[in-house]
Amino acid sequence: MDLAYIPSPSTGVIHLGPIPLRGYAFCIIIGVFVAVWLGNRRWIARGGKPGTVADIAVWAVPFGLVGGRLYHVITDYQLYFGEGRNWVDAFKIWEGGLGIWGAIALGAVGAWIGCRLRGIPLPAWADALAPGIALAQACGRWGNWFNQELYGRATDLPWAVEITAGPNRDAGTYHPTFLYESLWCVGVALLVIWADRRFTLGHGRAFALYVAAYCVGRGWIEYMRVDEAHHILGLRLNVWTSIVVFVLAVVYLVLSAKLRPGRETVVEPDAPGAEGDDAEAPAKATDEAKAPSLTKGEAKAETKDTEAKAEAKAPEPGKL
Repeated sequence: MDLAYIPSPSTGVIHLGPIPLRGYAFCIIIGVFVAVWLGNRRWIARGGKPGTVADIAVWAVPFGLVGGRLYHVITDYQLYFGEGRNWVDAFKIWEGGLGIWGAIALGAVGAWIGCRLRGIPLPAWADALAPGIALAQACGRWGNWFNQELYGRATDLPWAVEITAGPNRDAGTYHPTFLYESLWCVGVALLVIWADRRFTLGHGRAFALYVAAYCVGRGWIEYMRVDEAHHILGLRLNVWTSIVVFVLAVVYLVLSAKLRPGRETVVEPDAPGAEGDDAEAPAKATDEAKAPSLTKGEAKAETKDTEAKAEAKAPEPGKL
């Protein structure tokens, strides 16, 4: 009897004339759009201006792609610089290979530059974007399905993914770790949204919660994978990375809550309503600016003069 399974695409690229359309790239692009869309909604809800998230993403996304690729190439250097390997393949990002740790680290540098240029706090921007990043990862993991990579151990479970024979892989059905991580990231996004509303997280704590929650899932999912990886004390390198980053995120959560409780009241100083202004604020500001220029005596004289003018204009009794 044939077992049910998740079939893999016969190819990860479709050619539109001379232009290759790659499933891996589409998944990454869709993820970026989802992150910016949700991040923009959350930023506006926090009092920011529409478009700010996208403006900063222009810096963060390229830095993140470079960082993700650097992390992958450095930690799996044998794939590109070993005997019989071609180092030019290190630049073929469309073939897969983005390390989330490097993407977040260097992406944060790009975001910091963008935030500095806009004069807004990076932690507040990161909090707004946190669940969107998790959803972006959920979308991006399906790129591994198109490339038939990063699967787990062999299994005959009904939701196993079918892998066809190819370079460095054997045909069979395996644990779809790409699917596990995608679903986990959706759960992380929902967790961050709920916790942010329930506990009013601020000063980078929503982002730290996303990091900690993601690391928990990445640790056990990484342990299931069978692709080549470096090991330290019997554990894959990315398992150790998950442990270290999880601890750092939890420490930040605890210290931040003690040192800077609550949430930022103003995330973008020049946004409408950032100073608590209302529709009459410009007029009030003009009147208040004039007031200091008058002494008490001058103010009284001006009041009497106004009253005298009003009486002069009033009609005499019996005349209309």
